[in-house]
Amino acid sequence: MVKKAQSPVGDLTLSEASAELAALAAEIARHDRAYHEQDAPLIPDAEYDELRQRNEAIEARFPELIRGDSPSRRVGSGPAEKFGKVRHAVPMLSLSNAFSEEDARDFVGRIRRFLDLPVDEEVAVTAEPKIDGLSMSLRYENRKLVQAATRGDGYEGENVTANIMTIHDAPKRLDGSAPQLIEIRGEIYMSHKDFAALNARQIAAGEKVFANPRNAAAGSLRQLDAAITAARPLRFFAYAWGEAPELPAKTQMGVIEAFASWGLPTNPLTRLCHSVEELLAQYRLIESERAELGYDIDGVVYKVNRLDWQQRLGFVSRSPRWGLAHKFSAEKAATVLEKIDIQVGRTGALTPVARLKPVTVGGVVVTNATLHNEDEIARKDIREGDTVIVQRAGDVIPQILGFVPEKRPRDAKPYRFPQQCPVCHSHAVREERTAGKVDAVRRCTGGLICAAQRVERLKHFASRNAFDIEGLGDRIIGEFYAGGLIAWPHDVFTLEERDKASPNRLKDREGWGEASVGKLFAAIDERRSIGLDRFIFALGIRHVGETTARALARAYGTADHFRGQMIAAGAIEGDAWGGLNAIDGIGGVVAEAVVQFFAEPHNREVVDELLKHVTVTALEARSTTSPVAGKTVVFTGALERMTREEAKAMAERLGAKVAGSVSKKTDLLVVGPGAGSKLKDAEKHGVEVIDEATWFERVGGL
Repeated sequence: MVKKAQSPVGDLTLSEASAELAALAAEIARHDRAYHEQDAPLIPDAEYDELRQRNEAIEARFPELIRGDSPSRRVGSGPAEKFGKVRHAVPMLSLSNAFSEEDARDFVGRIRRFLDLPVDEEVAVTAEPKIDGLSMSLRYENRKLVQAATRGDGYEGENVTANIMTIHDAPKRLDGSAPQLIEIRGEIYMSHKDFAALNARQIAAGEKVFANPRNAAAGSLRQLDAAITAARPLRFFAYAWGEAPELPAKTQMGVIEAFASWGLPTNPLTRLCHSVEELLAQYRLIESERAELGYDIDGVVYKVNRLDWQQRLGFVSRSPRWGLAHKFSAEKAATVLEKIDIQVGRTGALTPVARLKPVTVGGVVVTNATLHNEDEIARKDIREGDTVIVQRAGDVIPQILGFVPEKRPRDAKPYRFPQQCPVCHSHAVREERTAGKVDAVRRCTGGLICAAQRVERLKHFASRNAFDIEGLGDRIIGEFYAGGLIAWPHDVFTLEERDKASPNRLKDREGWGEASVGKLFAAIDERRSIGLDRFIFALGIRHVGETTARALARAYGTADHFRGQMIAAGAIEGDAWGGLNAIDGIGGVVAEAVVQFFAEPHNREVVDELLKHVTVTALEARSTTSPVAGKTVVFTGALERMTREEAKAMAERLGAKVAGSVSKKTDLLVVGPGAGSKLKDAEKHGVEVIDEATWFERVGGL
């Protein structure tokens, strides 16, 4: 019997929810980096999915707390340094997850509500196996394969063209009926039979063995020597598209059938379903045949069949509204929790990590798991020495579901969470959010005097989605900090000058030489110009992730304007504060965090010193041809031709900024019947007001 311990979302207070969302955002981001960039997942799919599911449930109950760096607004992670980079013309976003049949029913229901469909209108949906592999984009020009790229962070991936050219399943040329330009998307994977043979060869050669077929496929593809990839048995399934000026059909199923006619491998289990019951029947069929397929799948993917409906449904942050991944259940096993360690992150958060006695779950050996925070340990009453039930669904590290009471050692003591930082020994506290309520995360109060926080902030600063300095990875940052070479972000850009004047030159240190030092300095020089969104993200402001950084960059345009407005907003009143809160996606928690960052003199000094060494450029507009591109638009009232969500998605697709309130910076207010205070505010500020019909005329019916 496992002791159940779960904190219901419905019981969370506002402050508890805010604190947990912060912890979830940081933890999920760490797992994304490990999975997408390093092919070394820290947790299994089951645990990862539960983290995201928990995050989405809290956001659904507390929408005002949705963070700029929320996992619901982010996909994947940055491309690896060793490959060239490819900017995706159309972002490669991921799918939202479902975990029950009720979730699948809700998916179809949401589509009906969003499109405002009649009750008797059929919603046809395709169902296909969700391949557990590596997402891939193949670009064909004049029907010839010219480029291949990984998903990366969804916006920028790794150029693996030479390696893909060695894979038989990826056609080098499409059939003559294919269009002149199309970007085919699908999954690189390895069969069970080929995986077993590869590991046998690895063992015979004294090389490392792979944990599972997904890791083997990813590791085989990410080889600098394409000959190694050629020797690995990789396969490909095509199931989607990116940039495509013309498509061969008006439905998802029609396009997939065309793929097959062009010579692309498509999954034979893909079916078109005309009702929710057909959809669930196909899910059960695929699940029942899972063990006999000969390759790993971890669920079934649903996609709305009509492409015009897909266009209307659009995207919500990191996922399309028209698609869903219905995941399979996880596998479980029991093992001993040998020790609980504490890790310190860049925000000072103390994160407990469970070290487990190695156990095989579903063919994979797992050794540790994240325990989230001290409340999680207390709720589950997890103790060192306990036999715990762990769960995984396809990768390396499990989720701890609870302990087995009858196997608890008599001398097992309740875990006492440290009250001091294990790195700098400063007090570790839980901040009070509201009367009687405290933050779920305990944080070191040492700030920048804490080596762990300083080093982690420097790592974040140089990371792929921030300044992206090639060769200045986590290990080098740690070495340079310990050696006194880098202590602050601007030190990165004065490193070469200081090195020339130093009697102990970097080139003379162990592991370095003229070539490697020159390469590092060249990489640093390449990053002396950076986009405002990356600059803001690199500052490491709490609650500010990539999506929020982009929103702030679009709103303020230049680094000087952003800095000035954030300082002015410190009054928590007036136009600057109001303008910050009016940015779509910026809630009170994020606004307060940004203002507090700039209220600290030492943070302003860091920014000012940095601006002496780098040039910050404006963010490119999403669209330059739309008549509403760059304009701030607000929708109000009961829209009749589209739902409010659809209107917002359309405006953002056309390059407009959508705000939630009207201010003097608003360019356009689109009103429907029942418009209230926003209409009065528009009249007050002299904002142009149009109705829904005029909106469609202005954007050309797009």
